[in-house]
Amino acid sequence: MGDPHRVGVVGLGVISRAYLDTLADHSEVSIVAVADLDPSRSAEVAATIPGAEALSVERLLARPDVQTVLNLTIPAAHADISLGTIDAGKNVYVEKPLAVAFPDGRSIIERAASAGVRVGCAPDTVLGTGTQTARAAIDGGLIGRPMSASAVMVTAGHERWHPNPDFYYAPGGGPMLDMGPYYISALIHLLGPVRAVTGAASRLRAERVIGSGPRAGERIPVGVDTHLTGVLEHADGALSTITTSFDGVRTTAAPIEVHGEAGTLAVPDPNYFDGEVRLFALGGTEWRALEPLAGYAKASRGIGLIDLVRADDRRPPRADGNVALHVLETMTSLLRSAAEGQRIELTTTAQRPVPVPLTPVEAWKAYPAS
Repeated sequence: MGDPHRVGVVGLGVISRAYLDTLADHSEVSIVAVADLDPSRSAEVAATIPGAEALSVERLLARPDVQTVLNLTIPAAHADISLGTIDAGKNVYVEKPLAVAFPDGRSIIERAASAGVRVGCAPDTVLGTGTQTARAAIDGGLIGRPMSASAVMVTAGHERWHPNPDFYYAPGGGPMLDMGPYYISALIHLLGPVRAVTGAASRLRAERVIGSGPRAGERIPVGVDTHLTGVLEHADGALSTITTSFDGVRTTAAPIEVHGEAGTLAVPDPNYFDGEVRLFALGGTEWRALEPLAGYAKASRGIGLIDLVRADDRRPPRADGNVALHVLETMTSLLRSAAEGQRIELTTTAQRPVPVPLTPVEAWKAYPAS
């Protein structure tokens, strides 16, 4: 297989642990450098990864042996770090969303194309057996022609558990830009790209109280809408409704349901890789659980970067920057539609990524999959 693909990690916050658990011991990648605004955090993380060096962001981007940068910074910094990575001639894989503003996202994709480097973007959860089994069921005709879908995410807000939740409630945050990538990415895998959107939004309260950590009890301002409902018009004619909210408490709704002429699929939470896919067929009397049909089994965050490393001219990355740009435009257009009170047609599109064949955990951890 040759030498491992060399990766530098920028941003070592809460989400980085999940990525490092997947990548640090993987045979196809080698984490050679880490960087964070807090040098002590960089040193602490580097000490846990054999061969990794703690560097400044500038030195990491300039390091010639880094082939791909894993960008795990806060959303407001995604564009600057990704563009700097591309200008350094390196591939970039960025935590969702691709950027907080659509023009910045477009700049990332266009500049990468000019530089001849790749862009990958989370979420890669949609490459697990949950979403991929549902896609295989749809593509296999188990529900007939898909006509509509619903996606629902309702939570009381991340300040309950996150010790520094400020960015969730600052411009560029909110439930749509934070959680929407999971649901819209899944809907694109299941039903294809979106051609137009209509949205409506609201804001329950003007401040939030941090519930854990050293800042527990501190009040932070809310600068974004915290509940958004939208309609997505897919290019093939299906209609999806989506609700993302930090203003509720809990819901009994399926995270995603897809309705077809011959049946309905209940799809598991796209924030996770696995989960039970259930089918209710026309003329049936009960829901039936489907065995996993496709996807990376028991996957974890970082599989999208591994998939990018394995991609070639015949098979592009599945957690692709072009899909992420289309997701970003869908989300920002929903927010703009809510503010302006009008239907908005999108300017981008994206191909449904190549399906993931059912890939056991020992296969994706050890050697290239098809």
